[in-house]
Amino acid sequence: MRPARRDTPRTLPARLLTGLAALIGLVVVGALCPGAALAQSPAARSAGVPSAGAQAAGLHIGDGRLLEGNGNDFVMRGVNHAHTWYPGETQSLADVKALGANSVRVVLSDGHRWSENGPADVAAVIEQCKANRLICVLEVHDTTGYAEDAAAGTLDHAADYWIGLKDVLAGQEDYVIVNIGNEPWGNTDPAGWTEPTVAAVKKLRAAGLQHAIMVDAPNWGQDWQGVMRANARSVYDADPTGNLIFSIHMYSVFDTAQEITDYLNAFVDAELPILIGEFGGPADQYGDPDEDTMMATAEQLRLGYLAWSWSGNTDPVLDLALDFDPSRLSGWGERIFHGVNGIAQTSEEATVYGDGAPDDTEAPTAPGAPSVTAVTDSSVTLGWVAATDDTAVSGYDVVLVGDGTSSTVASSTTTTATVTGLTAATTYTFAVHARDAAGNRSARSATVEVTTDGGGTPGGACSVGYRVVGEWPGGFQGEIAVRNTGSAAIGPWTLAFAFADGQTVTNMWGGTATQDAGAVSVAPASYTATIPAGGTVTLGFTARKGDTNTAPAAFRLNGAVCATP
Repeated sequence: MRPARRDTPRTLPARLLTGLAALIGLVVVGALCPGAALAQSPAARSAGVPSAGAQAAGLHIGDGRLLEGNGNDFVMRGVNHAHTWYPGETQSLADVKALGANSVRVVLSDGHRWSENGPADVAAVIEQCKANRLICVLEVHDTTGYAEDAAAGTLDHAADYWIGLKDVLAGQEDYVIVNIGNEPWGNTDPAGWTEPTVAAVKKLRAAGLQHAIMVDAPNWGQDWQGVMRANARSVYDADPTGNLIFSIHMYSVFDTAQEITDYLNAFVDAELPILIGEFGGPADQYGDPDEDTMMATAEQLRLGYLAWSWSGNTDPVLDLALDFDPSRLSGWGERIFHGVNGIAQTSEEATVYGDGAPDDTEAPTAPGAPSVTAVTDSSVTLGWVAATDDTAVSGYDVVLVGDGTSSTVASSTTTTATVTGLTAATTYTFAVHARDAAGNRSARSATVEVTTDGGGTPGGACSVGYRVVGEWPGGFQGEIAVRNTGSAAIGPWTLAFAFADGQTVTNMWGGTATQDAGAVSVAPASYTATIPAGGTVTLGFTARKGDTNTAPAAFRLNGAVCATP
């Protein structure tokens, strides 16, 4: 849970307590209750007896893993979408699918805090997920921060909501996971989380719901006091079907690799299913989440992750797409969709949507050699002849080839793709792989060599918006939105400005800042290196300050003065 979230901001004392106690809480819990001891598998599992979940239809749990009905191991790679606050943004599911996601967590309301999403609306959401070949995690958000936030609802109320949707949910077990309630306990007496969580699980099962159930951690989802970790086995065993998965939310509490790997491995070692149900990457005044380790560890352990969030945050630092526009990904969005261990590289579509199956081991044929259809100083558009497969080709990966290695730089579900973030006047070699729904990857196509156009585009047709996102004694978080108001792309670029009151940048995302006294120069990150015509890149940063925090008076892009609306 982050203050940038649209729903329920945390007070500064609570967040500071979270940040200060994070390491202590996790280390103490780990020392007192090692994961293998606290979550020891039942005797039935040690005897080799399959879990109850392994016998279930639809999405279910087997040996600590999330499986599809056909036994395929399903690893979520997706995002969160704030449907209950933006019910008109129905295109969003198609947009996240087009970017490679295989799942989406949809924010709903049970009517306690926001307007209830009724049966017809929920049924429509499920159908939209299915039409876009996404696994749908449905969650009630009204429970956020219970026991600390007076406006929050109970898990019992959320369970009644799900029971009221029983007819809508029936028959959707292959496509839907029920996330009982979002972050259903704050930092006040988080030990109180366990009993109502168990009660809600039992209530849903007694009512006949057979879906895989997801439960969120206390401490605003981040479990920095280790309550969910310590009680995971008892909560899991309360589900008579065995089809329950735990969700940890990772924000600034998880700012070191050790905290992340220790937490996730404790569950994996105990054969208890877990995923990262929400996480953020951009730093704020409370810390800097280690999203690289989160994503790398999730990929190493084959655990799901769902990034927060597609768009619509009150503070857009966590918007993956600006204004719900998939062509305007933020730096955070580029990291999630196109970065290392990101969605484009690691997502595999659920086999329920295709002919692929766990025993499908035949790879597609190699695609045709790519041809170049467009070149700029920072991007290349490629096209190729389609591959064939014994079932169906589900997508293509464009790879950058060099020094005997290759790395994925773009993915597409069609036979064209654009690679961005390239350096001007530089020669690159590309090739393409095809993949099918079962995850089989073809041999590499023949390669194509292309040289980007030379020189950068001068600035001048630009405007810059600057704002302070939040302040605290001695520091603040800022945001700079750089818009290209011209008719040609700008890139590569350098942004220059000056602070008048001794402010000092301490961290930046979306670019790299260097500072000499008050003068600041920003070079772009690879994923923000080009500003398309009419497009915007957003930079975020934290900085130290004194008593006065005057905004910069002017901004220059590639030496030209930008408008400051």
